Parts: sequence; structure tokens; C-alpha cells
Amino acid sequence: MSTREKGGRFWLLAILALCLSAFVAVGCGSDSKDEASSTSASASSDSGDTIKVGILHSLSGTMAISEVSVRDSELLAIEEINKNGGVLGKQIEPVIEDGASDWPTFAEKAQKLISQDQVAATFGGWTSASRKAMLPVFEKNKALLYYPVQYEGLESSPYIFYTGATTNQQIIPALEYLQKEKGVKKLFLVGSDYVFPRTANKEIKAWAKANGMEVTGEEYAPLGSTEFSTIVNKVKASNSDAVFNTLNGDSNVAFFKQLDGAGLPSDKLPVVSVSIAEDEVRGIGADKVKGQIVAWNYYQTTPGAENEKFVKAYKAKYGKNRVTDDPIEAGYVGVKLWAAAVEKAGSTDPEKVKAASKGLTLDAPEGKVTVNGENQHITKTSRIGVINENGLIDTVWESDGPIEPDPYLKTYDWAKGLS
Repeated sequence: MSTREKGGRFWLLAILALCLSAFVAVGCGSDSKDEASSTSASASSDSGDTIKVGILHSLSGTMAISEVSVRDSELLAIEEINKNGGVLGKQIEPVIEDGASDWPTFAEKAQKLISQDQVAATFGGWTSASRKAMLPVFEKNKALLYYPVQYEGLESSPYIFYTGATTNQQIIPALEYLQKEKGVKKLFLVGSDYVFPRTANKEIKAWAKANGMEVTGEEYAPLGSTEFSTIVNKVKASNSDAVFNTLNGDSNVAFFKQLDGAGLPSDKLPVVSVSIAEDEVRGIGADKVKGQIVAWNYYQTTPGAENEKFVKAYKAKYGKNRVTDDPIEAGYVGVKLWAAAVEKAGSTDPEKVKAASKGLTLDAPEGKVTVNGENQHITKTSRIGVINENGLIDTVWESDGPIEPDPYLKTYDWAKGLS
């Protein structure tokens, strides 16, 4: 090889080495970059005339039936806060993104809101799959997510505030109601095929075993499924006393219509649902679910001055035929809790907001709620309701006040080993 060729080869290798070093530096520095983005987002939030927040829900796809209305309640809360002077003397500016009922999209949009839009906090998600996809994004960036929907528990994150119910505030009271008030001895489980229903049913089976209730069947359908004839036939053949329903999204429309068509209305086979509320009833049709049981912490009919104001404001903004429900209210509460914590902290810095949130209370439409400083869930009153002919829900049982959140079910012997 000539001296010239050797020299050319040397410089080529040197250039390649430099390129590789730059590539490695960028890749290895990604955590620092994300952390810097988070820090700059916090700094950006405390400067300028507005404070940006993210609104991240499924505005398309199978979950839009539920999530669009939660977005609307969060925007209502922002509007109310802005009319009262905003936070820290600044107006809140929402940046809205569509998770499109696709869990990787939720993670992608969450990162975009944090890094590019530099939001002070994000309000969003519905399914546990979407939350699980977003969790590492928020933890990596040390950014805040306010998650507004009941879920299966067995989780807490230092960068998520859970304003929906955890297991001991919804699922366990529903099981106790079925056994004590309805005399249910045989229970059939139906759910969508993803993390929330499968984990919830794991907990339900553990509770049932410890409390003398037989689980007669367990069936799952893909999220968004509209074909339930096989499952309905299995339910019918099981001679169960009740069904525990953890279907999500517009699958509920098909399930209840096919259940009704198979001659299994509420008076013949009660179904207790933990993922359908007033808003979903509009899509299903009240005639198909009249008399069915739901377990939540809030209904449009919940008494109290705060709820009267909330319902009136929501209908005034979005139309008299719109309804409020539990996740809608929990989304609204999340925004109000964040704003209160920011004012208390005097900053939008996530760490300061977290510290200010410990023990924070709010007179919410559902009643008084308090942020648990250890797990960042909130206290909630459990309410069992029955769907009436108008598509609203009448409370038939409620707890003796707000229940402390126990996401890991530490207070239940039968739950040992679940997490």
C-alpha cells in the first residue's frame, strides 16, 4: 500500500472514529438532555405570560367514547382558573394532543409535550395500558402526570397523581355489595384483553377465594371488539348470579346490546361495571342498561353545592344534553389540585408541586378529597349506583366517608403476593 493510500486510510478511519464518538456522545447523553429539557420546561413555566399544560387523551379510536369528555372537563377547569386570575398571576395555556387509543402514541405525545412544548404538567390517559406506556416517560423526565381514571392498583409513581379510584376504593366495595346486598355466590368475569381487566380480575379472584364466592368463568375480548356472542353464550350457560364487567371503550355498546338480545336484562342477570358511567350510557342506550349496577365515587346526581355548580358549568359550556361522570369529574379535580399546589408552592417546579400537594384538600364535586403524600392518590368516597331510565345513576350505597387509598392492598391478608 502506498504512503498516499495509507494516509487516506488513516484520515478515513479518523473521521469515522469522530463520527462514532459524536453518535455515542449524543446517545449516552440522552438522559442528560431529557433532564435538561425537564429543567428548562420548569424554568420556562415560571417565565413568560402563560403557563403551558398538556392535555393528552384519545380523541380518536375506540377510547374516544370516554376520553373526549374528560378532555372537555379539564379544559373547563382551566377556563375557570383563568377567569379567576390563573396561577401565579399567569394564564394557563392548554396544549392538546391525541393519544389515538394507541399506547405507543401516548408515550410519544407525552415526550413531545415535555420536551418540545415544555409543559408544567400533563393531564391525561384512560386505560392502564396508556398509563403504563407514559409512566417511564414522566419518571425519566421528572415531569408530572395527573391520571383521572379508576384503575387496578398495585402501582404508585413519584411523578403521577392518581385522581381516580384505586382498588380498595371501587372494586372491593363493589364485591362486598354484590355479596352482602345481592347475595351473589357465583360470579362471571368479562373484560377487555389488556392490563387493567386482567390485573383487576386477578384481585377479584383472590378476594372471591377468601370470601366464599365462586368465579364461574373468565373471558376477555380485544379492546374495541364488537362481537360478544360466544362470551354471552358462555355467560348464559354458566348460571352465574352476576357478571363483573371490566370492558373498556365502545366494546361496552356491543356487549350490553348482545346481552340484552340474549334475554339477559338486568332483572335476570345483574352486571356490575367499573368502566362505564353516564357518558358511556349515552352511547349504549339507557334502555339496554337500565337497572344495571356500577361502582364509582361520583355521579352527576351526587348531592352538594360544589357538584351543582360543576354540572351547571359543564352543561353551560358543552350543551344541556351532555352529562358528567366519574372520570370527567376526576379530570376536573386533577387540574384544580395541580393549580392549588402550584399556588401553595409558588412555583410550577415538579418537586415543589409534589411537596406542596402532600395533605392538600379540595372541596370537589364528589365531596372533600385529600392528597395522600405517600402514594399520591386521593381519598375518595365509594358509591354503588344503579342506572335509571334517563341514563343517569342513582346511588344505592355509599361508604361512611372518604376511604384512604391503599393501592398495594396492604391492609388485606388475602392480597398478599398479588404485587
